[in-house]
Amino acid sequence: MNSKPISLGIVGLGRATQSMHLKELEGRESKFRIVAACDVIEDRRAMMTEHYGCPAYEKIEDLIADPQVEMVDIVTRSPDHFAHAKMALEAGKYVFLEKPMCTNYKDALALSKIAESTGNRLYIRHNRRFEPAFTHIREIISSGILGDVYQIKLQRAQYMRRGDWQTIKECGGGMLLNWGPHIIDHSLRLLESPVKSMFSDLKRVAAIGNAEDHIKIVFMGENGRMVDMEICFGAALSQDVYMIWGTRGALSSDEKTIKLRYIDPNQQLSDKFANPGTPNIGDYCLPEKLEWIEESIPVDPQLKVDMTSIWDYLYSTVREGKPFPITIDEALGVIKVISEVKAGTEFSG
Repeated sequence: MNSKPISLGIVGLGRATQSMHLKELEGRESKFRIVAACDVIEDRRAMMTEHYGCPAYEKIEDLIADPQVEMVDIVTRSPDHFAHAKMALEAGKYVFLEKPMCTNYKDALALSKIAESTGNRLYIRHNRRFEPAFTHIREIISSGILGDVYQIKLQRAQYMRRGDWQTIKECGGGMLLNWGPHIIDHSLRLLESPVKSMFSDLKRVAAIGNAEDHIKIVFMGENGRMVDMEICFGAALSQDVYMIWGTRGALSSDEKTIKLRYIDPNQQLSDKFANPGTPNIGDYCLPEKLEWIEESIPVDPQLKVDMTSIWDYLYSTVREGKPFPITIDEALGVIKVISEVKAGTEFSG
């Protein structure tokens, strides 16, 4: 088993790389070694050479041609993801691709076929799959204390008059391609079922550009569960990030604390039957006392992961042959939803 650090070449040295990728790699030097970088801006190239002692290229073709580079970490603008990933895969490199996988389903499907034909070396960075709150809530659902979960509400909301390229649809902007891949991925995982039907609504509320900053998608699963998700950057007030209803209880969470109210799992409920007769005034319930348990607990999942854990999974996949937890089919499913939601709207581009 090869235990050497993965030799990493980073393409795109902007906000995501400097505020996330580079910081997340700190302390993981035994697993990843930055051996090259690439950006069109000279100052950014100089920064990487100074701090990491690596060559920094202006053109991605030169980074890909560097024999030291084993994996290409693609952190370029969304519309460039397909071409840059294709180029690296066809050169035999491993590819760690920042979300979104592509800007549309057609390109994503084509990229998946390229990845398959070149050795299945493509990994998509859906790092919010490993948020502690998301992990903990899935553990609670799996425990069964809420009964059969029938409705889930996800909301990420704030008010921001944002005006960078991420708000311009011609640049691949809009919340569907920005926050959308993360929360759609959450929604599809929480649905735990193939999608039976879907409702969606897109709006531009506060953004300076012309792309959508408000997203509403309601997923109905073949299992009868509904997931209602919202991403809104035009909301002056917001609710909890999670609200989950089941047949024996519910939970809500702001991602720091989880509030629970559920019927004692040891209480067996009476058989259901309704009386067709005329009830006494105020008599409309079965004659049983429900034993409710109410608690507020900190987010602390049994599985100790956070968003940076995706690097550890990536290393284990490449060096140890373990399955990567985000499959290409799951990433394709996210882009398929995005393409279907955009189709026929003013934001389709």
